[in-house]
Amino acid sequence: MRALLLPVKDLKNAKKRLMSVLTPEERFGLAEAMLADTIRAVQGVCAAEKIFVVTNYGPVMDLAGKNGWEVLREERQISESDSVDVASRICEERGVRSLLRLPLDLPLVQPGDIDELLNVECASPALVIVPSRDGTGTNAMLRTPPTLFPSHFGNGSFAKHLAEAGRAGARIIVRRNSRLEMDVDDAADLRVLLEHDLSGTETGRWLRASGVEAKFRTNLEARARFAAER
Repeated sequence: MRALLLPVKDLKNAKKRLMSVLTPEERFGLAEAMLADTIRAVQGVCAAEKIFVVTNYGPVMDLAGKNGWEVLREERQISESDSVDVASRICEERGVRSLLRLPLDLPLVQPGDIDELLNVECASPALVIVPSRDGTGTNAMLRTPPTLFPSHFGNGSFAKHLAEAGRAGARIIVRRNSRLEMDVDDAADLRVLLEHDLSGTETGRWLRASGVEAKFRTNLEARARFAAER
């Protein structure tokens, strides 16, 4: 069985690396919008035989139930790595052979992007991995088996996961996909996101309605003028 795992933390505590440029209300709104876009993409996935959500966040548990996804409820959240690894053990015990962990802040992702990863055929042990935009983080990770090695989400996770897979003797497949690589962790990511076509996305709608897009575009124009005058 091939399955999809969605780890979701309390959105009120999300996107702390944006604290210097967004208010708490704006960070929450952005996280909600990106979650909506990712959930919409997941709803269109065909290749996942089962979808698991590991969380203790009430609204997402309700959303998962409405979609028929299985909730792995957490009593407390230690870290994303811990959440994913505990959930991965449960999934493996339930017959999952390959498990794709996907973050919930991918505003550009499409169902086909997810299906493409789930459809990669490779014998166990194997790792299919998509890096973050800057090449240092891990934006998607398919492990066969699900408990192939421990997770190391955070700074430098891409290199750490490659090293773990190497030690496990796994076949390593690196996939590049600009939509999967476009998450938003800091102000630089947000500036890059605004260069993309966000029409039809909840994230784009929220950025416009909240005034965050206008604020960031004004800052970008000011930086460009300053650079031209130097």
